[in-house]
Amino acid sequence: MCLVILLPLRDDWKSAAELIRRLDKVLPGHPGTFQILVVDDGSIERATPDTFQTSYSTVSSIRVLRLRRNLGHQRAIAIGLAYLESTTACDAVLIMDADGEDTPEGALQLLDAFAAKKGAVAVFAERSRRSESVVFQLFYKLYKILHRTLTGVGVQVGNFSILPATHLNTLVVVSETWNHYAAAVFRSKLPFTMIPIPRGQRIEGSSQMNFVSLVGHGLSAISVFGDVVGIRLLISSIAGSLLAGLGILAVILIRFLTDRAIPGWATYVTGMLVIMMIQLISIAASFTFFVLSSRTNFGFIPSRDHQLFVAETTDFYP
Repeated sequence: MCLVILLPLRDDWKSAAELIRRLDKVLPGHPGTFQILVVDDGSIERATPDTFQTSYSTVSSIRVLRLRRNLGHQRAIAIGLAYLESTTACDAVLIMDADGEDTPEGALQLLDAFAAKKGAVAVFAERSRRSESVVFQLFYKLYKILHRTLTGVGVQVGNFSILPATHLNTLVVVSETWNHYAAAVFRSKLPFTMIPIPRGQRIEGSSQMNFVSLVGHGLSAISVFGDVVGIRLLISSIAGSLLAGLGILAVILIRFLTDRAIPGWATYVTGMLVIMMIQLISIAASFTFFVLSSRTNFGFIPSRDHQLFVAETTDFYP
C-alpha cells in the first residue's frame, strides 16, 4: 500500500519532526511505502533542511507544501487533499494533527481497521477519552447538543482518519470540504466507520486554539449542513408563527365568548402575539431565500481553486 500521511501545522516544526520519527518506528509493521506531506499553514518560522534530517527506516519522503497565508487547519487539510489528488498516486491518505495529540499508536489502529475493511471505507478515530479541562468538556458537550439539534448529526470525530483514494476523488470537488473536512465526509454520504482511540498529549508547547478559534471551528462544522439548518429553522419559524396565530384566536374567543377576560388584557396579548407572528414570518422568509440560494452556490472547489493559496513545495527528505 502506498500511504501518504498529511500533517497540517503552523509553527509546530519540532513536534512534527518528533511525530514523524515516532511514526517511523511503528510503521514497519505494515508493508508498503509511506510518504509525508506537511502543509505549512502560513508559519512565521520557516522549516530548514535540518528540521527533518535523520535516518528513516520506513518513511520514504517528506515534502512541505507552504501556503501563501494562514487559513486554519481545516482549509489547510482541504488544500493538502486537493494537492495530493492532482499530483500524487496513492492508495490512501492518513490525516493527523502534527502536535502529537494524534498518536502513532492510534495511526496503527486506523491502519489495521482500514486493512480489515479492504481499504473500501474511510476510518475515523472516535475519541474514547479526552484530556482537556472540565470547562472545555462542558462547553464541548453543549456544542454537541447544539450541533445535533441543528443538523441532526452527532459530533463524534475529529480530523484523525484514513481516507481511501476513491473518497479523495470525491472530496476535492465538494465545496464543504473547504470549511470542515470531517463534516464534509459525513455530508457527502461517503462510507465510513469509526473506532475508539484515546487522544494523546502534545509533544511540545501549548495549543494555539483559543476560545474564539474553537467557536469558529464549531460553526464551520455546522455551516457544512447550512441548508439542513436553514430548513429546520424554517420549519421551527413556521410552527412558531402558527402557534402565535392560534394564540391570537384563543384570545379573541376568550374576550368575546367568556367573561374571564381582564380589562385591557386582550389588547396587550394580541399585540404581542401579532408582533411575534410577524417576526417569525419574516425569519421564515429569510431562511427560505437562504436555502434556495445555497442550492445554487458552489463556493470554493478545492480541486479547482487550491492552487491560489500554494506558495511553494519543498522536498526535505531524502
